Amino acid sequence: MAMKTTLPVDARPASEITGVYSLPRCSLLRLPQIIGDPKAKPPIPALIPVARSTWFAGVKDGRFPKPVKLGPRTAAWRLEDILALINGQDGEAK
Repeated sequence: MAMKTTLPVDARPASEITGVYSLPRCSLLRLPQIIGDPKAKPPIPALIPVARSTWFAGVKDGRFPKPVKLGPRTAAWRLEDILALINGQDGEAK
């Protein structure tokens, strides 16, 4: 069986990112599901390969979507906003 080569996220179309499209469009993603966590067991691949500090700076600047607050110290992002960001659709980040 041939091994599938994993490309950097920016080199793959969003339609080829597995797992994300099997979720309902109204799903919420936590930060490790977006930027990845190589230390997790099993490792979580990055949908958007940036550092945590870069992600939060981008949220503050408006480059990345704003989170949905679930509690005083808990935030998540709408799957549809993350997919729009990956697909390069402007105006979707809220």
